[in-house]
Amino acid sequence: MRPTYFNDHVQETLPLASLRRLQDERLRQTVLRVTTGNVYYRKLFESVGLDASGIAANFRGIEDITKLPTTSKDDFRKSYPLGMCCVPKMELREMHMSSGSTGSPIVMPYTVNDLNQWAMCMARCYRMAGTQPGDVIQITPTFGLFNGGFGMYHGARAADLFVVPTGSGNTERQIRLAKDFGTRIFGGVASYGIRLLEALEASGSKLESLEIGIFGAETFTAGLKERLTNGLGIEVFDIYGMTETGGVGTLGMDCPAHCGIHVWEDQYYAEVINPATGGNVPDGTIGELVITSLQREALPVIRFRTGDLTSIVSRDVCECGRTHVRIAPISGRTDDMLIIKGVNFFPSQVEQALLEIPGVLPHYQIIIEETDGVKDIRVNVEVESGVTGFVVEKHLKEKLGFSPKGDVFKAGELPRQDGKAQRVFYKSNDKK
Repeated sequence: MRPTYFNDHVQETLPLASLRRLQDERLRQTVLRVTTGNVYYRKLFESVGLDASGIAANFRGIEDITKLPTTSKDDFRKSYPLGMCCVPKMELREMHMSSGSTGSPIVMPYTVNDLNQWAMCMARCYRMAGTQPGDVIQITPTFGLFNGGFGMYHGARAADLFVVPTGSGNTERQIRLAKDFGTRIFGGVASYGIRLLEALEASGSKLESLEIGIFGAETFTAGLKERLTNGLGIEVFDIYGMTETGGVGTLGMDCPAHCGIHVWEDQYYAEVINPATGGNVPDGTIGELVITSLQREALPVIRFRTGDLTSIVSRDVCECGRTHVRIAPISGRTDDMLIIKGVNFFPSQVEQALLEIPGVLPHYQIIIEETDGVKDIRVNVEVESGVTGFVVEKHLKEKLGFSPKGDVFKAGELPRQDGKAQRVFYKSNDKK
């Protein structure tokens, strides 16, 4: 493996002792920023018995991080639109937001330095995937309030890539532009990569220039990654970031060794906790990822409970030479666990089980049907000719522990979305 780095490799390959000293210094600065620059944060610190006016003076750094309060999406919603912002509004230069399914939107504001930090994190991801200046990247996420399009764009500019900013949808045009401009890198949500693959298979064509796929924004199972890798004939990378941390790529990506997602530890500190107790869990144990930003200005996050489930894979130096911690691909969310007929499972487990069946295609629906308070599940899935509903049901029973209802459909019969794919639907059959 010949590693590639953005600008110089020093920050990405810091010895662990040096990395910890840098984290300590930056965490102390962040604690000072939020406690002196924001009323909401000061009250939050005081709510757990911390003296917000004096904590920065005695705060040692990472070893004291568990003394700090945790934050969540609820804090963003309560403080909408800029109640957690730590700089004057006149210093802001951009904002993005995600609405979620309920409540006020979650807003992330940016200073000039925040935008540069985001671009740097994304550029690191591009270089880690093997891109070179002048490579053509096709950016397919929406350019708007959703951070995906702009995040990939900011990073591509920093990495000196040739940007084809298509945005989402119009797959036929996407293919034509990729052929006309010689696209080498394709960036988007994982489900749109599948849509591109389907369109290419239907037309019997290939994208000869395409070599790298960078996908994120959705739970990315091994089965789906394998389907994209083999179907498109490219190397596939799992990129990670969220609105609350500053957007796509801010947290990191897997390297060519594909043995976990590197978290940019000079920019963010990662913990994995037990979702029920809030205590840290041992490395290798699945829990909820908690993130603290170390360089953000406008809205740093302190021990932000992401809701994402993962584990620490390794803290050792990686094959790629990077020293930053590696976490497992996100396996689900604490708030999307389903309980049907006494069995607990996550939608990603359904996807992984489906894609283990030969002839099953990566488009499916999980429909939760509730009748008078009793929940049942229906799994609809697209399949190739010869795959029966019995085969699907039998395999799901072996993997999940119960037999879901459901139907099989021909390729293209289930609805598609241009952005993030919707997999789980709720249906009430109450007679009242």
